[in-house]
Amino acid sequence: MRITFLGTSSGAPTRNRNVSSVALQLPEQGVLWLFDCGEGTQHQILRSPLRLSHLERIFITHLHGDHLFGLPGLLASRAMQNGGTTPVTLYGPVGLEEYVRLSLDISRSRPNYPIAVQTVRPGLIYEDKRFEVWAAPMRHRIECYGYAVIEKPLPGRFDVECARALGIPEGPLYGRLKAGEVIRLEDGRIIDGKTLVGPPRPGRKVVYCGDTIYTPKAVELAKGADLLIHEATYTNEELEHAKRGMHSTAEMAARTAAEAEVRCLILTHFSARYETGDKMNTLLQEAQAVFPNTLVAYDFMVYEVPRREPQ
Repeated sequence: MRITFLGTSSGAPTRNRNVSSVALQLPEQGVLWLFDCGEGTQHQILRSPLRLSHLERIFITHLHGDHLFGLPGLLASRAMQNGGTTPVTLYGPVGLEEYVRLSLDISRSRPNYPIAVQTVRPGLIYEDKRFEVWAAPMRHRIECYGYAVIEKPLPGRFDVECARALGIPEGPLYGRLKAGEVIRLEDGRIIDGKTLVGPPRPGRKVVYCGDTIYTPKAVELAKGADLLIHEATYTNEELEHAKRGMHSTAEMAARTAAEAEVRCLILTHFSARYETGDKMNTLLQEAQAVFPNTLVAYDFMVYEVPRREPQ
């Protein structure tokens, strides 16, 4: 699971930061999900190794422009990419479908692939064999959600060396044993595949919190996450601005991470006024005072979510 930050500014872009978008590449090769799609996101993708043709799902936290304005252009451009004909599903609050349909219709854009829009409600919003995605309401000026991507437990590792030592011929039998089957060898021995497979490996959990002031809902959503990506628009010096805009300070984000007992916190969505190193250092210091394992995101930063080993 690889995270690429495509935009880390709030409200408006700066010379060094675009507005909000985070890409998630899943373990399966060629699967890309986006979280938010601020103006210029497709340009950021062009400057990265990511490919629009790999895009499968887009999760929009809320309908403020710095999280949304890049969506129509990105969807239209994807139709011009080689391989960009597979379906894309959008998830977001009420109004997202109307915004997308009107934007594409009025501009006479006709993407040559299916686009589905799912209105988000709190709870489980997507599930397949490998992943679940859960949504929880945040505290912002308009309807806003945070999203948790949860990888299901993985099978234990197959002990190839032990299988070889037992004289089991390589090939299809290894696959059956790895799946836990009981097999009979040509010499009459019976081998239980479960004895050659280690304990299940825990899946990973990545949480992306949309614009929000501190809320217990974010703590609940992020509980035990391997990675929490959380907005940190302001330093404590501008606490009143944070309260009025219903945004988080770096300290609020760190409090959420500490109470949720996450493994790593990455701050993003910084005020466009924070272009100097001093301001960014202050953000980091205020967060690390509460939650030491905190990083500050920058555009095109890549973070690999590590696997946990079985206990």
